[in-house]
Amino acid sequence: MVAYKSKVVERIQLPSRERREQALEEAGYNVFELAAEEVFIDLLTDSGTGAMSDEQWAALLRGDESYAGSRSFDELEAAVRDVMGFSRVVPTHQGRGAENVLYGALLSDGDVALNNTHFDTTRAHVANQGADPVDCPVDRAHDLTVDGSFKGNFSLDRAWSTVDEVGAERVPVVILTITNNSAAGQPVSVANTRRVREFADEIGATFVIDACRFAENAAFVGDREAEFSDATVAEIAREQLGYADALVMSGKKDGLVNAGGFVATDDDALFERCKQRAILYEGFPTYGGMSGRDVAAMAVGLREAVEEAYVADRLEQVRTFAELLDEAGVPIYTPPGGHAVYLDAASALPHVPPAEFPGQALVCALYREGGVRGVELGSFAFPDTDRPELVRLAIPRRTYHREHLEHVVETATTVLEERESVSGLEIVSEPENRELRHFTASLEPISN
Repeated sequence: MVAYKSKVVERIQLPSRERREQALEEAGYNVFELAAEEVFIDLLTDSGTGAMSDEQWAALLRGDESYAGSRSFDELEAAVRDVMGFSRVVPTHQGRGAENVLYGALLSDGDVALNNTHFDTTRAHVANQGADPVDCPVDRAHDLTVDGSFKGNFSLDRAWSTVDEVGAERVPVVILTITNNSAAGQPVSVANTRRVREFADEIGATFVIDACRFAENAAFVGDREAEFSDATVAEIAREQLGYADALVMSGKKDGLVNAGGFVATDDDALFERCKQRAILYEGFPTYGGMSGRDVAAMAVGLREAVEEAYVADRLEQVRTFAELLDEAGVPIYTPPGGHAVYLDAASALPHVPPAEFPGQALVCALYREGGVRGVELGSFAFPDTDRPELVRLAIPRRTYHREHLEHVVETATTVLEERESVSGLEIVSEPENRELRHFTASLEPISN
């Protein structure tokens, strides 16, 4: 059942095939460099690209722009306490600002950070502190076709293996990302969360939950974990998040806003360290790099994110998209996650070897064919890691309808029918920080 109706619309237009080919070349075959007006259906990310509710727009108008002691901050603090269970909040301009604040307070040179799977900015922020980001996915996380209720879980076996190798004193932080974005948006069980909490206690580490998609994860728990079959999304979210020492949050996901993030904790000492670091990098602790109206909108969005009708509609749209792609013969990661459908680029383009970035080649082909923008999350985005060649098609919240998704399916189907015409790519320039090269690197097709 659809949980909302449209009140404002935006015109979109599909550029000509000739213009799309020209735009792709001008962008260095990196779709991050495309102008938004050159894109027809934009599935690059679900971060900050969704539509806000009428209540959130009303909150924008009521926002308090005071530099210090803003009423909007009081509203955010209350929402975090009620929805997530934490009393101390440090707002930031977005999720990576929160990562900079928190991991800068927790990590030092030579440390090791464990995560079920680090996402790109998390990995980069850990590395920026001189620490080593180590992934601990379960064995089936990167098996694209095997079924599993919680393929996003944290592997305690891999974590203990790392601790045995480097020593517990070098592992001050254990991170659990829910849902597990780099493992195709797969959920994490509450049972696994409890075990990670126990593991962190055993080695004396701070347990951090990356809560960007906490509401979507809670909905999966309600569907798949018997203990919570009768619990609400709100109840499950409070239970799962309550095992953490701290949260790092991009409000641009399950905060349902276009800007903003925060760190949350009940640890007074950690809060003070984060607050002082935020003053340096983000702004005064009651606005944190955001306008007061954006803070107010996020306070409303956090409460809306755990409403049953909203979450059910969100997950159903992703499931429907996955079913349409699967029925059309497009190889996808199964089961689908909560915010995106991930295409199996290696299977879609078997003639393109890993060294020629089949995921990025598929991204470019989707744009060239139908003006669809996705993002590669394979060997191009994550150099020197052992990850499958995936293309993420992330669905912005409350934005697109079935007709838009059907266009994406038709586009992908045509690309697969003409796959032999898709060539691999090579990098012609990349930034010094290879951890984030996919944002700005330039490529060109390899002549066959």
